[in-house]
Amino acid sequence: MIELNTVTFAYPAGEEVLSGVSLAVGKGGLLGLAGANGSGKSTLLALVAGLYAPTRGKLEVAGRVSPGHEGDIRSICRLVMQDADLQILGATVEEDLLLGRERGEAVTAEARAMAERLNLLKYWDRPVQTLSWGTKRKLCLAAALLDRPRVLLLDEPFSGLDYPGVREMRALIRTNREAGLTQVVSSHDLESFIDLVDGLAVLDNGELVLNGPAETVLDRVAEHAVRAPGSWTACRTIVSWDEGTRR
Repeated sequence: MIELNTVTFAYPAGEEVLSGVSLAVGKGGLLGLAGANGSGKSTLLALVAGLYAPTRGKLEVAGRVSPGHEGDIRSICRLVMQDADLQILGATVEEDLLLGRERGEAVTAEARAMAERLNLLKYWDRPVQTLSWGTKRKLCLAAALLDRPRVLLLDEPFSGLDYPGVREMRALIRTNREAGLTQVVSSHDLESFIDLVDGLAVLDNGELVLNGPAETVLDRVAEHAVRAPGSWTACRTIVSWDEGTRR
């Protein structure tokens, strides 16, 4: 579904942000993308979303290749950014979810159903500036899911969330996976999602330094300024803090 082949990217008149990154995510897979702040995670997600094109190398998303077909990639990918305020454009929850969509009973009903699914319906008429950080994050996710993407990219989705918010975000990610949605979840903190991923990729200063099943990677993440989960540090197991099970 997603394949990067020696992808390198530099902003105009700037240094390389990513250097020779190669990785793949299968259809319906869930990749964890880790790294310290400034390691290149957000840039990589923006490339996969079709917002930028590689400076060198190429990437492919569901048969659509970049450089050259970024618009086609954008039609099937949705990126939920870390800062929700950069992504919310409507004045209310209703307006934001319906923005850019053809108004009608069916479209409104679908938006209300999505709002209900993410526990946003009670805020339907609420001004967005009155929403909590976690609720704004869910609004961005609801808007992305309304577009029925084939690929969902979540940039630091657990940042700033309290414990109930983290549990709710985890449940949404699991539901998306069960529905066959391909997902990439980035974070500098592995604790909240390591038990959910199929594989873990670690970036360090723009380079892909680790990539594989979490159990084969976690012993070395500290070398790249990423903290291993407590359960791994204590007894080399990955524990789901929802069910208390080990893997």
